[in-house]
Amino acid sequence: MRAAVLYGTVGAVLLSGVAAAPAAGGTTAVVGVEVAARRAAEEGIRFGQCPAEEGLPDGLRCGTVKVPLDYTRPFGRQISLTVSRVEARGKVPRQGALVFNPGGPGGSGMYFPLIGFLPQWKRIAAAYDLVGYAPRGVGRSAPLSCLAPKRLYQGPSPAPAHPTAAYKKQRIAGAKAYARGCARRAGSALRHYHSLNNARDLDVLRAALGEHRLTFMGASYGTYFGALYATLFPSRVRRMVFDSAVNPDPERIWYRNNLDQSAAFEGRWADFRRWVAKHHKVYQLGNTAQKVLRSYERAAARLAARPAGGKVGPGQLRSTFLQAAYYDDYWPQRALALSAYLRGDAKPLIQLAGPYPEAAVEQENANAVYTAVECNDGPWPTDFRVWDRDNTRLARTAPFETWDNVWANLPCAYWPAPRQRPLDVRTGPGELPPTLILAAERDAAAPYEGAIVLHRRLSGSVLVTERDAGSHGVAGGPNACVNAYLEAYLLEGRAPDRRAACAGRPEPKPGSARSASAPSADRPAAGLPAPLTGRG
Repeated sequence: MRAAVLYGTVGAVLLSGVAAAPAAGGTTAVVGVEVAARRAAEEGIRFGQCPAEEGLPDGLRCGTVKVPLDYTRPFGRQISLTVSRVEARGKVPRQGALVFNPGGPGGSGMYFPLIGFLPQWKRIAAAYDLVGYAPRGVGRSAPLSCLAPKRLYQGPSPAPAHPTAAYKKQRIAGAKAYARGCARRAGSALRHYHSLNNARDLDVLRAALGEHRLTFMGASYGTYFGALYATLFPSRVRRMVFDSAVNPDPERIWYRNNLDQSAAFEGRWADFRRWVAKHHKVYQLGNTAQKVLRSYERAAARLAARPAGGKVGPGQLRSTFLQAAYYDDYWPQRALALSAYLRGDAKPLIQLAGPYPEAAVEQENANAVYTAVECNDGPWPTDFRVWDRDNTRLARTAPFETWDNVWANLPCAYWPAPRQRPLDVRTGPGELPPTLILAAERDAAAPYEGAIVLHRRLSGSVLVTERDAGSHGVAGGPNACVNAYLEAYLLEGRAPDRRAACAGRPEPKPGSARSASAPSADRPAAGLPAPLTGRG
């Protein structure tokens, strides 16, 4: 999810705009899932060498599974989802397949099986086949596109925290054009890219893998359609891990959730600035958070007047520092780049914030899927005055990300496809096996309140909190306490009674950018959600 909200008290009339489809697609869709799952169980998945265009290393095996584009027409048009796998390779009894989704919407899990080579995942990898996949619309899975990738980057961009009326008008026009582009390129299929279908696809994948019940781990947005799956198919759940859970309350899907996220990012931005100030001797950016902010604003003003390398303007600067709000592993790199830029060396900043043309196709596809899923999932305000009112108010106290978040989601105000009615995520006592929810207390991309709400709605769930920490995605990271709970649950089915807590991970050391967890294009280690701007 891109953002979530504090001030979205908008009436149902303002939020409707487009008629909503029934929440679960009716009994016809239920029958469609059964038909598709039986067919997938019979066909299975033929795993073989991964296609070169996937860019995956040797050792992974790839295949495809067919799902209906429209579950109310299970014998109609089929689309193929790409799947990757590394088989369990331990001497312990095999426990089946562990299926993973990294979030987004728009994230691909095709790299996930590689995580088994990391030390903290080896015990899990010994017992489970690690399975990743690209959800519908992503990568080669019936890919969505809303504009030509070469148009994704059109030069340095501004990032006004308090935009003018003229700038808002310009962005409204852009949002309308983007929505039209999605409809033009996808046609009538556009309406079928939403979270309910992602949950249904997950059941077809379960059947194709030969699993009677599903073991699933979702991160960020992946927790939402995982929760939809648990609500729709509770008897088919074996074990489920919800890492960095988003708020599944149907009243918050997705406009209000985005407001909440924007508010939370302000807190994480402050966390980062306090850390930089603590290490003023290293970075020389100011010995208080406010002074660090002034250094950042000085850089933004300089970039507005003269973009770094002709490529990096204030918009690129903000996107780069937004990534630091996702992962504190990125803090040393960002601080070093800002310090170097203000001292006259722009190269580190250009390297971090400059465009990556080789990633344009992947990024455009991710943006298209993100937009389609969030716009299709539920009602959005169709009057820009509502967006303007709520976000102008929010930006007074949370200016860092609020308006950038608006621009990412604004196509939903003008969306041409019918909307779904969000499903009420909820299970009663005994309906669902125990599930595990992991959450960091200061996570901004998936604010902590979402984990509490999910915990309340899934009867028998267990919530493990990483205290006073804010990195997005906590499973299999550096926190041994969290990993112990994860292993006990996945390997033995053990979990604490209802809630447990772990001390937060240590803060990063200054001046020691950890390239192992932040490769050159800022892709996190396999298995963690990617820091796409405004995604969860």
